[in-house]
Amino acid sequence: MSDIEFPPEIVDLKFPLQHFWQAVNGSGPVRIVAMGSSSTAGREDVVPYPYRLEMYLRQHYQGVEPRPAIRIDVLNRGKGGEEANEELQRFDTDIYPDNPALVIWQVGTNAVFHNDQYDVDDVAAKIAEGLARLSGRGFDVLLIDPQYVTKMLWDDRAELSDRMVRRIRAAAERAEVNLFRRWALMRHWHVQNNVSFEQLVDTTDPDKLHQSDWSTQFVSKALSAAITKAAAPGS
Repeated sequence: MSDIEFPPEIVDLKFPLQHFWQAVNGSGPVRIVAMGSSSTAGREDVVPYPYRLEMYLRQHYQGVEPRPAIRIDVLNRGKGGEEANEELQRFDTDIYPDNPALVIWQVGTNAVFHNDQYDVDDVAAKIAEGLARLSGRGFDVLLIDPQYVTKMLWDDRAELSDRMVRRIRAAAERAEVNLFRRWALMRHWHVQNNVSFEQLVDTTDPDKLHQSDWSTQFVSKALSAAITKAAAPGS
């Protein structure tokens, strides 16, 4: 396996994270809400990305002036099996009361996995609705698209995955919010860095849908680097 890469053309965020940066330089704790399904909530022994992200962000900002004792909390609001349709109903209780500087919304996987329950275009419309609501509240928003894993490429799901990824990208562009391209990043590792699906996928998952602890760790590192870069002065 080659060295793992975080290509800037894939990882870098398009828009600055102004509210997050203001919170980092403010007087109180910095809150990030992570909304999503099982990639956010966690599964079995795999440590989900919100907890890793919190650790990496705290390490990055530790000792940085003017707030050397800054506290960053990533609040995990993931629920396995949900999609944007259900997650929209939780915004009032699971996002707004915490008044986060940044909302990370991981979407799209269950629209493909449970393709007998969801319509990709309907889910895309719900994502657009959710982005409008979040942006209207003044939060920085960051979407995360699906994971590049075996189950998302089997049978008719390959075409659905491609459609979902494209719909999410289009929704982010229209709303002018950031998109973390997890699908493209993991695909790059598989194709360019020769990372096997056995490495990318949780081997204890019979569905071959969920990321391994290894790939979750490196996705979290890439996400942390993308956030801190987009929150830097002049970004």
